[in-house]
Amino acid sequence: MLNVMNQSFYKIVFTHQPPEMQGGWQGAVWRQAPSLSVDCRRPEGSSHHPRTLCKLFYDDRNIYGIFRVEDQYVRSVHTAFQSDVWKDSCVEFFVQPKVAGGYFNFEFNCGGVLLPSHVTNPMRVNGRLKEFHPLVSLDDRQIRRFSTLGQVVELEIPTPIVWHLEFAIPFAVLEKYTGPLGAVTGQVWRANFCKCGNETSHPHWLSWSPLRERNFHDPASFGSIEFC
Repeated sequence: MLNVMNQSFYKIVFTHQPPEMQGGWQGAVWRQAPSLSVDCRRPEGSSHHPRTLCKLFYDDRNIYGIFRVEDQYVRSVHTAFQSDVWKDSCVEFFVQPKVAGGYFNFEFNCGGVLLPSHVTNPMRVNGRLKEFHPLVSLDDRQIRRFSTLGQVVELEIPTPIVWHLEFAIPFAVLEKYTGPLGAVTGQVWRANFCKCGNETSHPHWLSWSPLRERNFHDPASFGSIEFC
């Protein structure tokens, strides 16, 4: 059992019916999942604090998620796998399946472009993570996602807008880096959910579980998710 270091806790419901992967926050499947709020604000950010929610499901093969963002000043210009999507309007899912097995960061800009890696030592050396393994193109092709926005938003959208980002991550992709996970039902993993927009006109940094500093790569700040 993992040690719970803070009060952020979420129970993931098992689903027999996979989500539609159409960004339907209140669709037939997603309306049955509880939501969590990504509402812990870093003081370094601007006055823009987009209301950000997320839901999760799982089945025997995948963990599913959907973000709902009430945003403004939206921009998305990175289009290549493993590009700097955190500079765009971005949502992120950090997850640590095992106590000593490292954690994953799955960073999605609002166009659905992904920057993922498996991090085994988050210490910073010259501004970079000390030990991490970027996920490869084959992994990218297996991780499904759907965005309600087009992939590119070249001119920042200054007016309020709601967008959704939905994803499905196979457990098999995680096991390539962590080894076998076994039956996940009953397991408690560590995780965090984040929202940022570093190079928008109104940068901001929000998280579900509160951070000790402005650093999403801080597993000591993760909350807990339980597979019910």
